[in-house]
Amino acid sequence: MATKRLDEAVKRRVRAGRMLLAGKTPAQAAQAVGVARQTAYTWKAVLDEGGIDALRAMPTRGRPARLDDEQLQALGRALLQSPTAHGFGTELWTLKRVGALIKRQYGIQYSQTQIWRILGALGFSAQKPERRAIERDENAVQTWKRKTWPALKKKPSAKGD
Repeated sequence: MATKRLDEAVKRRVRAGRMLLAGKTPAQAAQAVGVARQTAYTWKAVLDEGGIDALRAMPTRGRPARLDDEQLQALGRALLQSPTAHGFGTELWTLKRVGALIKRQYGIQYSQTQIWRILGALGFSAQKPERRAIERDENAVQTWKRKTWPALKKKPSAKGD
């Protein structure tokens, strides 16, 4: 994931650099590659100083990822398994449990916000578990809704009170 993102960033810079060399303005290049105009001006300064190779060699901003691509894929596979297979008591993955799994497998502790981001990057989404008792009697529920509930509902008075 991090390597792929890096490759895309380099391709974007080089594409913008070629546009700038072809006479496009930084604003036009920025719009074409989907970056802020100021970013294209920064790239133009680097390009003017050292050419296309300088754009390729620009350092990527941000903290390096603590989990590599292989670890992220393994985490994704682990999350497709049952939580009980990983020692948890119920069949529900929570941010706290995912964090515990990451800590246990890789020795890395993340905040719940970062765990949420990792799950999103892996293609997982929030799911609300169905909260129904196993013992629930659907026929009894429907009967109650049709007969008992209407009798309990407050009826408007004839006076409009």
